Amino acid sequence: MKAFKATVSGKVQGVWFRDSTRQEAIKLKVTGWVKNIPGGTVYLEAEGEENNLKSLERWIHIGSPHSRVDRVDLQWSEPTNTYSTFEVIF
Repeated sequence: MKAFKATVSGKVQGVWFRDSTRQEAIKLKVTGWVKNIPGGTVYLEAEGEENNLKSLERWIHIGSPHSRVDRVDLQWSEPTNTYSTFEVIF
């Protein structure tokens, strides 16, 4: 098990980026959460099997169909095992 925290910049708010991230994470059996943060960026924390997390990392560099990802700042970390699902935080 591994984890990462990421901030995604670009056109990522108002384009279904968070819900699409949630759907992709659930498909990959990754737990955690995603939310909009000030400045038009999105922040997420994710935990799961390393290969699944790497797939999610590749996905967030592309994003939802109407998004445009300009930058991903990602930091790998040890999992906290505190998440049971992947949620959108409002």
